[in-house]
Amino acid sequence: MKFSHKIIETNATLLLVLSFVVVSIGGIVEIAPLFYLQNTIEKVEGMRPYSPLELAGRNIYVREGCYVCHSQMIRPFRDEVERYGPYSLAAESMYDHPFQWGSKRTGPDLARVGGRYSDKWHTDHLSDPRSVVPESVMPSYAFLKQTTLRTDDIAAHLKANRMVGVPYSDEMIKNAKADLLAQVDPDGDGAQALLKRYPKAQIRDFDGNPAKLSEMDALIAYLQMLGTLVDFSAYKAEENLR
Repeated sequence: MKFSHKIIETNATLLLVLSFVVVSIGGIVEIAPLFYLQNTIEKVEGMRPYSPLELAGRNIYVREGCYVCHSQMIRPFRDEVERYGPYSLAAESMYDHPFQWGSKRTGPDLARVGGRYSDKWHTDHLSDPRSVVPESVMPSYAFLKQTTLRTDDIAAHLKANRMVGVPYSDEMIKNAKADLLAQVDPDGDGAQALLKRYPKAQIRDFDGNPAKLSEMDALIAYLQMLGTLVDFSAYKAEENLR
């Protein structure tokens, strides 16, 4: 056996050929199943595509580079789970293009930020971060509250996401603008239809100014839904039964 190793390790060409064979076999074993598997992510009850308002908010989140300092990936370690909540599931990002998992955190992970703070807290934090977190190094995004959210192209955003696999139906695309407006109007007529298409969608004014639909409305709507769709109490109960 030692003699065989010596032959391989002292013959650069043979070592290269055998390394290529091993890597090729490993690559085929990992890649080949992807050609016939419909989905490599286990579906989780509760997950749905983003509502039009949430999707608009996510686009703003990506546009402003929030992902550079905030990851959305809670790792399966005790310290992370105790601080942020249950570790992230792949299914929670199955409709993200691009997904927001990452390894760098200047600020806290946001995978479970939904519902942890009030809308006013988010508005104050985005407008003047140090007013609520004195040690924050985050820049101000106060301009988002003054910037009117563009709504005329939201159907096109849903179509683009459908092209890469997000299951937006024709009905969702047709009603995209109406659903977006309905999510910030709790007294309107479109709330029930919105909830039928997007269960657990939160319907209210988000930035504290009902007279204006702003980019901050959309961004806060996105932040407030993060981590709220999956019922982890059911998973804990199932684990306890095991």
